[in-house]
Amino acid sequence: MSCYVAYFRVSTARQGQSGLGLEAQQAAVLRFLPSDAVRVADFVEVESGRKSARPQLAAAIALAQREGAVLLVAKLDRLARSVAFLATLMESRVRFQAVDLPAADEFTLHILAAVAQKEAAAISSRTRDALAAKKARGAVLGTPANLTPEARAKGLVTRQANAQANVQNR
Repeated sequence: MSCYVAYFRVSTARQGQSGLGLEAQQAAVLRFLPSDAVRVADFVEVESGRKSARPQLAAAIALAQREGAVLLVAKLDRLARSVAFLATLMESRVRFQAVDLPAADEFTLHILAAVAQKEAAAISSRTRDALAAKKARGAVLGTPANLTPEARAKGLVTRQANAQANVQNR
């Protein structure tokens, strides 16, 4: 009998609210699991895959280590879009499985992580270019509601909490 800790991630709040991306990941994981498998826990996160400081992923990894479980993701890019992050995870000896790559070895995973990292950079570049074009046409970017004193104070609290939680800042 195998034990699994499932991790599901979408990148934007809109994707998280619609639930469609999460539902597709959950369905893929359910189809993959053997009938006698035990899902110890599920973790859901709305965060960019380029960020390595993701609280739900950290909790999922810690639980998988404690329970001797396999960390299970629907797709490799849901786990990480960084070669360095994936290599560090591999070196930590946390067992993980991407449902879309059931037979992938370490070499294949490194290559696919490099492709995912390249795609993340391309997405970022396309977004910057599109926003620059929109701004050049005279559009005002941003949300004026975020400029209120209350919103700024809330942002400061969030940034400070993120800085304190970041392992590299300790």
